[in-house]
Amino acid sequence: MIRHLITLSWNKKKTHSLLIVEIWASFMVLFGLTSLIIFNVSKYVEPLGFTYENVWAINLANNQDTTEVAQKVRAIFQRLKAYPEVESVSRMSDNSPFSNYHNGMGVSYNKTVTQMSFYVADENLAETLAMPLTLGTWYRAPDSVAKYRPVVINQKASESLFSNANPVGKTISDYEGKKEIWRVAGVINTFKGKGEFAKNEPVMIELLDENATWNKTMLIRVKPGTDAVFEAKMVHDITSMAKGWSVEVGSLVDSRKAQHNITLVPVIIFLVISGFLLINVALGLFGVLNLSIAKRRGEIGLRRALGATGNAISAQFIGEIWVLATFALIIGLLFAAQFPLLNVFDLQAGIYLTAIAISALVIYAIVTLCALFPSRQAAMIQPATALHEE
Repeated sequence: MIRHLITLSWNKKKTHSLLIVEIWASFMVLFGLTSLIIFNVSKYVEPLGFTYENVWAINLANNQDTTEVAQKVRAIFQRLKAYPEVESVSRMSDNSPFSNYHNGMGVSYNKTVTQMSFYVADENLAETLAMPLTLGTWYRAPDSVAKYRPVVINQKASESLFSNANPVGKTISDYEGKKEIWRVAGVINTFKGKGEFAKNEPVMIELLDENATWNKTMLIRVKPGTDAVFEAKMVHDITSMAKGWSVEVGSLVDSRKAQHNITLVPVIIFLVISGFLLINVALGLFGVLNLSIAKRRGEIGLRRALGATGNAISAQFIGEIWVLATFALIIGLLFAAQFPLLNVFDLQAGIYLTAIAISALVIYAIVTLCALFPSRQAAMIQPATALHEE
């Protein structure tokens, strides 16, 4: 039976060539879309590493003011701590969670070099963002006078630099490995500063120098229910303390949504394009099958007269469309298999293999659904009627 179906489809390869190309194109688009979805879902299910609810980011800009900047920043910090609506305050670099800024640097340990996402924050960051430690302790302000700058790294950084060894207490050098600069105080599980859809990358958080004038972002954890009235009061107080400064306040919840849109909008666009393409292919399949049935009524009537059941007639038409889909998928697999073999886009091979399997199943499901109604129509043809028309 299978050999017969393959022979029938092969004899009509010129007629069905456009249909095969459409199915192949649909498979490739589905493969790309499925790979993208699986990749983003795999990142989304990884823990974020901190909490963002009821946390606001306050970005300060001193503009033209260059006098006593560090003192004014410290005064603003103390003022924020004094508000009864504020549960915790932390000062950090401008690449705060869900911001558009990124700071990166290379570090080394025993000639092992790793690129890190680099953050600078004070000792209150763990409390403000509710970040649990898995090893060691969080650094403290008095640690700033030590020989090496204290840092907290995530598990990914620990594995990259120290493999399975305990990193607490070890010193990290600069990119060239010439000078030891940092000492690991503790380890956190993850810290995905750009949101759930961000890749879990090595992260290093260094103790902030409170006398520095360039790290002026404040993170505050406010009590639930704190509204815009407090925000307006807070901005007014800050601008009164620092004349000429600009203040920008944003909720991490809103910033997270903005970061998610950067990832989700291309996926949605790709999904809409794929949907239109699959609908066109489905309509094409439906039309081809209806035309084929109209041209082959005599053949169908003869088979029914020889004893073929309606289910057998229906199975033949579904089998023929499966053969066409298989021809298209074989070509598609030759292309799709290159992605895991060549490690395209530096994705895990499992993502591509899963996408190939899902895309193939979807194609078979679509062609089956498109063939069901026309095949049932063919099964209902009565032999006497079909042979009389001939």
